[in-house]
Amino acid sequence: MSRPLRIAVVGAGPAGIYTVDALIKSGAHVSVDIFERMPAPFGLIRYGVAPDHPRIKGIVDALHRVLEKPGVRLFGNVDYGGDLKLDELRQFYDAVVFATGAVADRPLGVPGVGLAGSFGAADFVSWYDGHPDVPRTWPLTARSVAVLGAGNVALDVARVLAKSAEEMLVTEIPDNVHAGLAASAVTDVHVFGRRGPAQAKFTPLELRELDHSPTVEVVVDPEDIEFDEGSMAAIRASKQVDMVVKTLQEWAIRDVGTRPRRLHLHFFHAPAAILGADGKVTGLRTERTELTGDGTVRGTGVFHDWDVQAVYRAVGYLSSHLADLPFDHVSGTVPHNQGRVLDLDDDLVPGAYVSGWIKRGPIGLIGHTKGCSSETVASLLADAPTLRPAQHPDPRAVVAFLNERGIEFTTWQGWKNLDAYERALGAPHGRERIKVVDRSEMLRASHQA
Repeated sequence: MSRPLRIAVVGAGPAGIYTVDALIKSGAHVSVDIFERMPAPFGLIRYGVAPDHPRIKGIVDALHRVLEKPGVRLFGNVDYGGDLKLDELRQFYDAVVFATGAVADRPLGVPGVGLAGSFGAADFVSWYDGHPDVPRTWPLTARSVAVLGAGNVALDVARVLAKSAEEMLVTEIPDNVHAGLAASAVTDVHVFGRRGPAQAKFTPLELRELDHSPTVEVVVDPEDIEFDEGSMAAIRASKQVDMVVKTLQEWAIRDVGTRPRRLHLHFFHAPAAILGADGKVTGLRTERTELTGDGTVRGTGVFHDWDVQAVYRAVGYLSSHLADLPFDHVSGTVPHNQGRVLDLDDDLVPGAYVSGWIKRGPIGLIGHTKGCSSETVASLLADAPTLRPAQHPDPRAVVAFLNERGIEFTTWQGWKNLDAYERALGAPHGRERIKVVDRSEMLRASHQA
């Protein structure tokens, strides 16, 4: 093929951009366009990472360098499945890689989950990260709050709930989020894991950060520090697990301090029911669990009711079904073979590939996506000689198509404009940036230098 291989990547989060990076670094003659539903790129980094994690957000610098490369274009504010679909993309591209991530909460099957005051963590994260498609306010009227889950998302939710609004003001949080946190009534946040300390999915850095706040006292019950043979094997096998366990042990034996808010970490408590009255959350019932010897747990039949007025479910994310693609609704993934999309009969869907969480499920840290993207790119390039050529490969053709549809798309230059605009908003207040929430304002800023 004398022209570049034309490839579309759907999703401008880490998985999508790492896919682009792998394509460029492969040395193949490629031209890549990225389509993103939001007006701004970076996906999970912008709308899924807590604002008080600037080190993680530093990954944006590396992603920036990829999007600056020749032969790469960004089309933001373009909704796959609404503005365009697979057959339409295949008119302009030889192959399409889907890297759309996961934005929905995995369901939790306990009674009371539908009560007012029972929230999915993903919705709360979208609110405090300034996602333009969620409400601008959040009901922070509860004095005592439960967070269900023993992973980093649970810690993020708990930390944001527990910290004072003034501590968060140094971050990029929008004004409406600061105002909401400032009015919060919370005094106690309880995080519940159904297994033990050695089975927690926290990373050591995330865990230790909980104790850095001058307003939040981290409390661990010494009775929850328990290990069996399986737990000890996990500690010996992983330095990270060992560090997490040692931190929790230290917190369990220290005296409780006097910081005004308390963040309680509970282990061996499985959610049994969310309690309510008049349609509202009034408590949480947990069943005490015990280790079985191999690091797993079983219920003991002993229940405890906790006086909480809100419950946040941080039990995992789930990807959404993409138009024109097969989907496994249990795992929340697209069936594939080394990144090649498979239909329900396990036959290849020509020219369609997946990368990231839509491929392997919402597991692993951001860095794990690199290997996943490399595998998909290797499959795509191996298939290149047999791919059905695009009908309209000229890069101008897709631009004309979007314009004809009346789609107000943004570009890489548009992101630079929005970036400068947000930084200008923050400068008078000594802040790096203030994130813009309103989609129409994002579009205006993107189109104005």
